[in-house]
Amino acid sequence: MTSTETRAARFTRELSELKIPDPSAGRSTLWLRLGVALLVLGPVLAVVAYLMSHNTSDPLVQRDAIIIALGGVSVAIVGAALYLRYSLTGFLRFWMARQSYDLGLLADRAAEREA
Repeated sequence: MTSTETRAARFTRELSELKIPDPSAGRSTLWLRLGVALLVLGPVLAVVAYLMSHNTSDPLVQRDAIIIALGGVSVAIVGAALYLRYSLTGFLRFWMARQSYDLGLLADRAAEREA
């Protein structure tokens, strides 16, 4: 580290060395929005299946409604998993970069004390 390099410049340089992908890349935002859409679509499918099963006395239609309701629950679970994965990824990525930066500062301070 040169004496003219600021902490912010060093942090930026170390982030580029870690090759952390840009969070504004758009692909993670797409997956995050898809997770939210699926999370909303799941209960809607379950309600539609409930209404469908109670508006008929035909057992075949009621069984179809059960399948649709189970599909809605599955869609909601997948949506929740996608939402959690991509919402936590951005936070944990920069938390890890910050930890790396802080550990580097701690190592520099320890080296200065020894010298």
